[in-house]
Amino acid sequence: MLLVPTYVAPSQIEGVGVFAAEDIEPGDLIWELAPGLDRLIPQGELTTLPEAVQLFAERYGYPYPHDPEVLVVELDNGRFMNHSTRPNTSFKDPDAGYAISAIKAGEEIICNYAEFDPSFEILPGRLFVDAE
Repeated sequence: MLLVPTYVAPSQIEGVGVFAAEDIEPGDLIWELAPGLDRLIPQGELTTLPEAVQLFAERYGYPYPHDPEVLVVELDNGRFMNHSTRPNTSFKDPDAGYAISAIKAGEEIICNYAEFDPSFEILPGRLFVDAE
């Protein structure tokens, strides 16, 4: 669950992204796992859901670092956070995310997916522009 005000808008990285609605300072806690809002779905349960729900969960979910047999699906704007190898956040703690640089209001909040999903790889045909 994002703990800072955000909004979703077109991204120069890919599609849409999540943007800071106000300035964020380095070191600020910006995201925290909230099982009441962030859905934890066991792989076995995922296969029993309708196909459209499975596709949504696979698109926006990622393996829970504490248990790779569980998928995390964020239900807030966090699911729109784009990937960069030069992020402005750190998600090395699988239950919390922090700003690692100043993020100005209107700036896209980006993370390195590989920090919380070791199997992450950019798929062919997906365009990711590395944000500076």
